[in-house]
Amino acid sequence: MTARTANRVSRAGLFSAAGAGIGLMLLGMLLFSLNDAMGKLLVATYSVGQVLLIRSAVALIVLAPVLWRWGFKRLLAVERPGLQALRVVFSTGEVFCFYWAVMLLPLADVMTYWMAAPICVAVAAPLLLGERVGRWNWMAIAVGFVGVLIALDPFGAGQGRAVWVALLGMGCFAAMMLTGRQLRATPDTTLVFWQIAGALVAGVLASPWGWTDPTGLDLTLLGLLGVVAMLAHVCVNRALKLADAAVIAPFQYTLLPWAIFLGWLFFADMPRPAMILGGALITGAGLVIFLQERSAERAKA
Repeated sequence: MTARTANRVSRAGLFSAAGAGIGLMLLGMLLFSLNDAMGKLLVATYSVGQVLLIRSAVALIVLAPVLWRWGFKRLLAVERPGLQALRVVFSTGEVFCFYWAVMLLPLADVMTYWMAAPICVAVAAPLLLGERVGRWNWMAIAVGFVGVLIALDPFGAGQGRAVWVALLGMGCFAAMMLTGRQLRATPDTTLVFWQIAGALVAGVLASPWGWTDPTGLDLTLLGLLGVVAMLAHVCVNRALKLADAAVIAPFQYTLLPWAIFLGWLFFADMPRPAMILGGALITGAGLVIFLQERSAERAKA
């Protein structure tokens, strides 16, 4: 085989892996969107605590074989336990607020606010993690916050409490991302286990208030919430192994058009012009921040 032929084969393999990574990322975002739509449908009948309880219990049951092979000693022997506990608090608050928010707001509105989390991380990273923020990042941060302000139009529609719940959840999501950056050495299995366990505890504590006996179909859907979310995480993790993050990460923003479509399809929610404009600004700012961070990482390498 000549060097030119070998080079072509290598490039073909690279493009094939990148294409598979993009496909898996798109599938993961679709699964996350379906999970969110099912959650919105279910919290119309069942309390947030009940949804968290059943969702988390089923997720742990499905994960049990993996956790058994992993070993419970490794799950308990975590680095920086205080920071681990803080991350669990943030992750639990994030999922609790998300289901509460979609109970009160259109799915696309909630997803728009959640997309602003990377912008908050970019603001907090220099203060909490000592990371440097360049001029382009600061400009993107400013544009992103303008997008958030534009998307906050629900205040004018008398939905102030719902918006505050969504913003609180987005803040918890950003804080979870920040603590996750400080726990890079912790294996994914350990992080996922404690994250699900925290949501399970919250569900146990909150579910007695407003418990409704689920029907057979609804019980299946409640259990599917945890399974579909785990499958989405598997797709995303596998995508990151097949292709460079710079190639596939921008496809995470397909969550927003999916949220708009599923919100219209299942709940007859029509996207507001302010939300579309704000979401576009937030998405553009998030992409600029991500690309600048990747450029900085390559410059250090």
